[in-house]
Amino acid sequence: MLNHIMLGSNDIEKSKKFYDTVLATLGVREPMKNVAASGHVRYFYMHDGDVFALTQPINDEPAECANGMTIGFKCDSPEQVTEFHDVAVANGATSIEGPPGLREASMGSMYLCYFRDPDGHKICGIHRAS
Repeated sequence: MLNHIMLGSNDIEKSKKFYDTVLATLGVREPMKNVAASGHVRYFYMHDGDVFALTQPINDEPAECANGMTIGFKCDSPEQVTEFHDVAVANGATSIEGPPGLREASMGSMYLCYFRDPDGHKICGIHRAS
């Protein structure tokens, strides 16, 4: 259903460094750099057919976070969720909504973590328990 998710950043190189480190816990490699005709920099991380991108806002306005928006990254195990969270926090993220852990929901059991990246975007690591 989705082709890609792109986040704006007010410091593209700082965001790249953050996501290089955090996404490496999920096996994601270095992103592809793209420079638009306008000179704005974008980074595209590609992994298992999914694309996550960072961009300098093309309209030259500050990047802002969408209230109520969360981007969830699939993790292979509860341990990977915890590592994803801990690496993010060690690299400038802010842990939110409690420590990583098992949550019961109408959709079943999930092991989750939540944090805000250095630009304030809400990120989730998720492993669906079987």
